[in-house]
Amino acid sequence: MIEATTREGYTYQIGKHLMPWFGPLRMAEILPSHVREWVTMMVNNGVTPATIQHVRNILSAIFTTALNDQITFLHPCKGVKTPTVPKPELKIITPEQFDTIYQALPNADMQLLIETAIETGLRWGELTELRVKDLNRTTRILSVRRAVVQVDPKFHPEGKRFHVKDYPKDKESRRLKLSRQIATKLSVHIDAESLGEDDLLFRLRDQEDTTPPLYVVPDPDDLGLTAPNAAGRRYRHGSLSGYNAGKCRCDHCKKAFATYRAERRAKGKDAPRKKRVVDTDGHIPRDWFRTNIWKPSLNKAGLDFHVRAHDLRHAHASWLLAGGADLQVVKERLGHGSITTTEKYLHTLPDADESAIDAFESIRYRKGTG
Repeated sequence: MIEATTREGYTYQIGKHLMPWFGPLRMAEILPSHVREWVTMMVNNGVTPATIQHVRNILSAIFTTALNDQITFLHPCKGVKTPTVPKPELKIITPEQFDTIYQALPNADMQLLIETAIETGLRWGELTELRVKDLNRTTRILSVRRAVVQVDPKFHPEGKRFHVKDYPKDKESRRLKLSRQIATKLSVHIDAESLGEDDLLFRLRDQEDTTPPLYVVPDPDDLGLTAPNAAGRRYRHGSLSGYNAGKCRCDHCKKAFATYRAERRAKGKDAPRKKRVVDTDGHIPRDWFRTNIWKPSLNKAGLDFHVRAHDLRHAHASWLLAGGADLQVVKERLGHGSITTTEKYLHTLPDADESAIDAFESIRYRKGTG
């Protein structure tokens, strides 16, 4: 049975990239030449190589099923190449950079969540589905048995927003030991919140209005003018004229317009908007966390490169290996399907090659050499 998130993603990609091109054709009529033309069209439209490869794999899976069911007797994807997907550079945050982000987080609950993430290397769906019963407070063993995914309700078996799977991504539960300090913090948190065995360790409890605060307009002289509109006129950024007449959608103009609308609603001049609340059953939505917690904290921390919450999993693996942990132990701790996946974290910290440089220089510049 196909996963809910997989079905959601496939439905989107098929509707956007496959149906407009292949929809008018019968499956038996589709040839490798059609697929090659489609790849060329995708490249010309600026679609990324990774997306082209992903959608081509979906198309290939469709035709594999059709071939097995004898709907067609030709697999048009066979032999069709897609653009090379460049391997992204794996940049690992250092412990010092993590501490900067940690201090910038808005409250103790979010600090505990992120500290647990860096200490365990759990995926977001595993981390936010942890419950009190998953932690053995005596042995400090954490059991990873489930994961939660956020989907469009129409793809959920029961029409809900969050779907809890009785297994993590690798389809197997795993157990990992926590450090004494994080186990103690979690235990204190459980007692302080009077959490029961089935309660989530981390949950979104406060359904507060998430309407952005009123915009404070900077000095107009610092903002400059918008680009010329169709009539060649320009307007100041951070103004209603810039948004309406200038059609500018920069952050300043959008916030100025949002503030204007909020002030009108507050004075009863427009129909009041319903209170904005997060659609959740207690699980912390990934997009809510990214927008309201993570990005503001990164801005406050002032790092010179982008860090995702998922990068804490990469950092966990890298730090373990840099500290001398066994490769197989790290593989099992993170739930990797292949040890090759774990090996990519070897020597990823900025100072990982220092020992190699020292060894080279000890020979290169030893006494008696040039």
